[in-house]
Amino acid sequence: MSIKPIWNPSKNLVAQSNLTSFQNYINKKYNTNFQAYDDFHKWSVNSLNQFWSSLIEYEKIIYKGSLRPHVDGDMRMPGTKWYPNMKLNFAQNLLKFNNDSTAIESHSESGEIVQISFKELNQKVDTFYVYLKSIGVTCGDRVASVTPNISETIVLMLATAKLGAIWTSCSPDFGEEAILDRFEQVSPKVLIVTDGYSFKGKYFSIKDKIINVASKINSLESIITIDYINDCEVNDNRAQRYRDLEKKSVSKISDCDVFDFNHPLYIMYSSGTTGKPKSIVHSSGGTLIQHVKELSLHTNIKKGDKIFYYTTCGWMMWNWLVSALSLGATIVLYDGNPFFPNERRLLELASKSRINVFGTSAKYIDSLRLTGCKPSDEFNFDLLNSILSTGSPLAEENFEFVYNHWKKNVQLSSISGGTDIISCFALGNPNLPVYKGELQCLGLGMNVKSYDDSGNSIISEKGELVCETPFPSMPIFFWNDKDDAKYHEAYFSKFKEKWTHGDYISINKLGGIRIFGRSDATLNPGGVRIGTSEIYKVVDQIDGVLDSVAISKNFNGDDKILLFVKMSKEFNNETITLIKQRLREECSPKHVPYKVFKVDDIPYTLNGKKIELAIKKIINGEEVSNKSSIANPESLKLFENISI
Repeated sequence: MSIKPIWNPSKNLVAQSNLTSFQNYINKKYNTNFQAYDDFHKWSVNSLNQFWSSLIEYEKIIYKGSLRPHVDGDMRMPGTKWYPNMKLNFAQNLLKFNNDSTAIESHSESGEIVQISFKELNQKVDTFYVYLKSIGVTCGDRVASVTPNISETIVLMLATAKLGAIWTSCSPDFGEEAILDRFEQVSPKVLIVTDGYSFKGKYFSIKDKIINVASKINSLESIITIDYINDCEVNDNRAQRYRDLEKKSVSKISDCDVFDFNHPLYIMYSSGTTGKPKSIVHSSGGTLIQHVKELSLHTNIKKGDKIFYYTTCGWMMWNWLVSALSLGATIVLYDGNPFFPNERRLLELASKSRINVFGTSAKYIDSLRLTGCKPSDEFNFDLLNSILSTGSPLAEENFEFVYNHWKKNVQLSSISGGTDIISCFALGNPNLPVYKGELQCLGLGMNVKSYDDSGNSIISEKGELVCETPFPSMPIFFWNDKDDAKYHEAYFSKFKEKWTHGDYISINKLGGIRIFGRSDATLNPGGVRIGTSEIYKVVDQIDGVLDSVAISKNFNGDDKILLFVKMSKEFNNETITLIKQRLREECSPKHVPYKVFKVDDIPYTLNGKKIELAIKKIINGEEVSNKSSIANPESLKLFENISI
C-alpha cells in the first residue's frame, strides 16, 4: 500500500455524499452509530435483510407487495431467492422522472449530438411497448439486438423490459458465428439491427451479416431495423423500420404490469472458455437494486448529474450506465473510436458536455498517458467529480497521470466486477481516500474475501476472490442449463457454497483492494472477457493448423492475447495474417491475437483437456508445481524460452 493517499475527500464532500446520507438514515432507523466505512460495511454483510430492505426504502424503489421475507428460505448459495413477495417493473423505475430534463445525450464519431428528455424517452418507450405487444411479444419472450451505443437501443431495451420480455445484445463488430453462438441458444422472437457502425472514421456495413443471422434463427418472427449510418432497409417481410414505427402516436401508458423480483431482465454471455458462451440470466430486481446502490452510494450520482461511460452494448457497463436513469441523471453515450480523430475526442466531450462522472477503461487511461496528452492544460473539468476505470487493473503511474495532468480534485475509482454479476465487487467511495494502485473499498452488501488454495481467508496476500454470502445480482440461472450443472461448475466448484469469481485479489488491513487479473483461462484484452473456445473454433479450421492454445499476458496494464499453433505445414507471415483475418471476421477485433507463435506440441491433461493455465504460468515466469495430471509434461518446456 502507498504510504499516503494520492487524494482525500473534503469534509464538505463527505458531509454531502449520498453514502453519508444513507449511513445517517441507517443510524436513525436502527439506533446505530456508524462512522467509519469499514464498520458500516461489516454491518451490511452481517445484516443483509436490514441492509437491502433499507436501501430499497431509502432509494424509493417502486414496487408492489412486501419486503418480507427478504429471501425464500435460508441464505443458501447457490439457491437464494430474493424478495419472493415483491413485484416491480424495471423500466418503470428507470422512467419515473417524466420531465423536460435531459435523459440521454448521444454523441457519434461524426460529431452529431442527439438529446432526449425524460418526457420524450417515456413517450418513445410507450410507442415501442405498444408495437412489441401488437406483434405478439409477451412476458418472457427474448428480444435480441445487434446495434451500436445509441439512444434507439436504450428505447427498445426499456420497451422490452416494460413488457416483461428479456433483452439480450451483441456488439455490431461481432462476427456472424459469434452472434449465432449466442442468440441461437436463447431463441429470440425479435431481432433489432442497424445498417452498420462507424469506427476510426470508416463505415462498416453489417447488412449482409445481419441478413444471414436473421435467416438462421428459426425462432425469429420480427425484425426492427435502425438507419444509423445510411439506410437499413432489409428485404424481409418480417422487417419494420424504427423511423416509421416511432412516428406512431400512442397514449401515455398510465399503468404497467409488475413482475416477480426474480423475473428475468437480461441475458448476458460468458466468455466461453470450454464451449459456446454460457447464457447468464439476470433478474429485474437484483440488477436494479445492485445498480442503484453502486451508482448512488459508491459513485455519488445525484439527480441532474451527467454520467458518461465509454462502452459498447455488448459489455455489462452499458447495462450499468443505463440504470443511472433511475436516479434522474443524464446518461451520455458515445459510439465510435475514443481516439478519433485524435486522443482529445472524449476529453473534449467531457469538457463541453460538463460531465460529472467519466467512466472508461484502464487501457484508455494508459493509452492517453502514452500520447503525452495533458488534459488539464487544454480543457475545463470544473464539474468532473469522479473518474471510473475498469476492465483491468489501473497501474500506479496512471493514478499519478490522472492527478498530475487531468484533475487534482477528483475521485479516481478503479472498479471491478463483471458480466457474471452485472455489477461490482470492489469499487469507489466518495468518503474514503484514494491510494495509488488500489480500489477504494468492497461494495456494501458484498461479503468478499481473499482465499488461499486451502480455502482460508488471507489478508494482504494474493488469493482467489470469493464472496461468502449471497447477493441480489447473482445470476438467477443459465439458459438451457439442466439441473443448474453449468451454473454450479462456473462459480461453486472450487469452494463449497462460496462464490469463486476467477480473479486474483488482495485485501489489506485498511480495506484497500488490489486486483491481479484472472485466475482462470479467460482472456481479458481491453477489459473485454473472451473465451478461448471461440478462438479455437475458428483457428482449428484453418488449413494446416493441427491444434492451438491461447493465453493472455499483461503488457503495460493491458492483457494481450498470445496464440500458439501446432502446424502440419509451413508456418509463415501469410499464416499469421490469415489467422488474424479469420478471427476478426468470424469473431470480433477483440479476438485477434497480439502475437502468433508456432510450437511443436501443446500440453493436455490425462483426460484430454487443454492446459491453458500451465502455459500462462510459464509465460509469466511462474512455476508449474503439479505436473502429475499432464499427459505430455515435456511439452511445457516448449514455452519456456519464447521471446515475446
